Amino acid sequence: MIADRPIIGILFMVGFCVFAPISDSAAKLIANSTPMVVLLLARYLSQWLFTLPVVILTDRHITTSWTVMRIIILRSLVHILGVAAMFGAYRFLPLADALAIAFVYPFIMLLMGHFFLEEQVGVRRLVGCTAGFLGTLLIIQPSFAAVGFPALLPLAVAFLFAFLVLLTRQIAKDYDPVCLQSMSGLTSVLMILTLCVVTSGLDIADTKLMIPTANQFFVLVLVGIFGTAAHLSMTYAVRFAPSATLAPMQYIELPVATLAGWLVFHELPNGLAAIGITITVAAGLAVIYFEHRAAAREKLTA
Repeated sequence: MIADRPIIGILFMVGFCVFAPISDSAAKLIANSTPMVVLLLARYLSQWLFTLPVVILTDRHITTSWTVMRIIILRSLVHILGVAAMFGAYRFLPLADALAIAFVYPFIMLLMGHFFLEEQVGVRRLVGCTAGFLGTLLIIQPSFAAVGFPALLPLAVAFLFAFLVLLTRQIAKDYDPVCLQSMSGLTSVLMILTLCVVTSGLDIADTKLMIPTANQFFVLVLVGIFGTAAHLSMTYAVRFAPSATLAPMQYIELPVATLAGWLVFHELPNGLAAIGITITVAAGLAVIYFEHRAAAREKLTA
């Protein structure tokens, strides 16, 4: 069992907050012209293929107990549903809008961590989460009435991703993160291919396989590479830090996504959004500062 090391966990979560928006931006570029199963296959096939050589060359033990395997299967299903919902939202919503709606999930994760994992949720963490959430409201004020049903997709992502983090936390300390990514990628690919077979007789565009064009293939590779890097970073993060510590750090993803939206899709936030970005980043830096002080006190008293 690996002891908690909050600062290392926070650094890995920062990596996730950088890699995930890059993968999301790539997915948004071709979301309207590519069947959902093709996007998902690219995401998870890359995850499996990129991690498999590391597993083999470093002689890692990918086999595990049936108890852990059950969690991996459930975790893969939850992740597929979450990624599919987010990719679907990108067909209707700007990148930052979709993420702003989904950013209710740190609160969900805090509550789940408290009630299901008995993790301690201190006042400073709650303040960090609250400040970060207020920052997201200033960045983007999503209107469910304006966009209709697609606005509910990121909300579903929030619940699914919170559940995913807690499932990962259950096995991250006892199962190698690279092996977890490889096994999850393979499990997800098998699930998606099974869906394609089951729905082959139905006229559902999003479950039909297609050969991508050269441009689509390049973008799909980007989706896979950065999606895998993000997922691996998140796995290492929860391996070293409890979900209550990591929750406020998630807000760093939103200013990064806003920047990506500006660079790729020319979505420039207004002055009020700039204030929100400042609050969001400040909340994340405050959590790092408090965690550093707590770690320093532990060393002094050890």
